[in-house]
Amino acid sequence: MSQELEQTAAQRAKEAVQLDRQGSRAAAIAKYQQAIQLLHKLLELTDDERIRSVYWEKIKLYQSRTEQLKSARQVEEPLQQGGARFEELVLTEKPKVAWQDVVGLESAKKAIRDSIIFPYRRPDLFPLGWPRGILLFGPPGCGKTLLAAAVANEIEASFYYVDAASIMSKWLGESEKNVASLFSTAREACKDGHPAIIFIDEVDSLTAVRQVEVGGEARARNQLLKEMDGLTEKGRTEHLYVLAATNKPWELDEPFVRRFQKRIYVPLPDRASRMEMFKQYLSRLKVDESVSLEALADATPNYSGHDIHDICMEAQMKVVRELFDSGQTGPGTRPRPITMGDLLEIVKNRRSSISMDTVVKIESWSRMHMAL
Repeated sequence: MSQELEQTAAQRAKEAVQLDRQGSRAAAIAKYQQAIQLLHKLLELTDDERIRSVYWEKIKLYQSRTEQLKSARQVEEPLQQGGARFEELVLTEKPKVAWQDVVGLESAKKAIRDSIIFPYRRPDLFPLGWPRGILLFGPPGCGKTLLAAAVANEIEASFYYVDAASIMSKWLGESEKNVASLFSTAREACKDGHPAIIFIDEVDSLTAVRQVEVGGEARARNQLLKEMDGLTEKGRTEHLYVLAATNKPWELDEPFVRRFQKRIYVPLPDRASRMEMFKQYLSRLKVDESVSLEALADATPNYSGHDIHDICMEAQMKVVRELFDSGQTGPGTRPRPITMGDLLEIVKNRRSSISMDTVVKIESWSRMHMAL
């Protein structure tokens, strides 16, 4: 159990760091808080003082960053008295992710352009309407959140980030009211032709098929169904879109799957995309001329974008550690360049975080639902 909690805490922290880099402060805060809660549980499960000290250091680090992010945000009014604050639910600032920052995923980007960007720019060319519900599914760490943020930035849309798991854990009993308030706020933002995107992360936490569920969960699910039905009502012309992401599409309830008119598979990066990712990340670092992007791409089949980022980050940490261990850390000193040997050593000791069994299940679900 401790190992699973530790892996989950690490995953939440990675997601928080990525969202933090994208400028998605509210979403990053939520992920940091989830990691902190998991680390507190781990503290209760271990008596090893060395391990406890590591957990405490991480907790203090995440708490410090959370406070910095909170202080940087303008405090918003609560959605309702006694409910969650608006800032916990919604990203009010425009995402800082450009379309060109999304490496590879050409098929997914094409499908999103067809479904969102083209209808927004020329709605007169779509007399039968266009998809309002779009499901992004695929292995974790492959760019689903990045795609949603990039398209919001491309059309300068209001971007509303919802963590489905947090909705149920924080607002059980009130969640259906908050779902309704969220859609009402997004529709208000759509006045005068302005676009808005509601992004629901980990949607399977809210819409998965359950054998047993409490009343609050059922009401929240029914409210979300009702709101999504409202998006496609005859005569509606606002540019309000619901994008949802999941790593487990097979757990989704069929009524929700039908509401997503467009279902887009976001796969693991292919060889060309892995090369481009290594090029992008290593361009920010000092690397030796021995580094071969082709060889790195060949050495990392089935690795996610997150995995590739972490390999490059770990390589930089390695040379920085060497610098500190040497004691030569005075002004102007720099670590040595990263070599191909450094990178291959890390790849050798770091397997892909993606289970191929999961990939097989995702691809099987994709074929069944004719995803584009």
